[in-house]
Amino acid sequence: QVQLVESGGGLVQAGGSLSVSCTVSGRTFSSVAVGWFRRAPGKEREFVAAINWGGINTYYADSVKGRFTISRDSTKNTVHLQMNTLKPEDTAVYYCAARMLATARTEDEYPYWGQGTQVTVSS
Repeated sequence: QVQLVESGGGLVQAGGSLSVSCTVSGRTFSSVAVGWFRRAPGKEREFVAAINWGGINTYYADSVKGRFTISRDSTKNTVHLQMNTLKPEDTAVYYCAARMLATARTEDEYPYWGQGTQVTVSS
C-alpha cells in the first residue's frame, strides 16, 4: 500500500506562484512514480505532470508546460509541484497519485491517490 498526503495550495492572484507537495509513505519512495492531476469545477479530472521513480524523467500537460515544475525530494519522500504564472483557469482541486516505477498520464493507471488540495487563482 501507498499513502499520499497533499499539502500547500491556497488562494493566489493571477500571475502569482504557489507550490503543492505530496508526501509518500508505505512503500519504498524510490520505486514509486508520482503524478499530479486536477479537477476544475464542472470538469473531469485531468493530467498535470508526472515524475518517474528516479526523478530523471518529467512530463507535463501542454497547458502547464513552461509554468509548472515537478520535482522530488528523496530525503523527505516528497514530490513538489511548483506553479508559476498562475491563471484563473488553473483553479482546481489538485491531486497527487502514485504507481510503481513508470509514469503514466491517465488516472486509471494510478492505483493510489491523495485526498486533494484546493488551488484558487483569482483574476
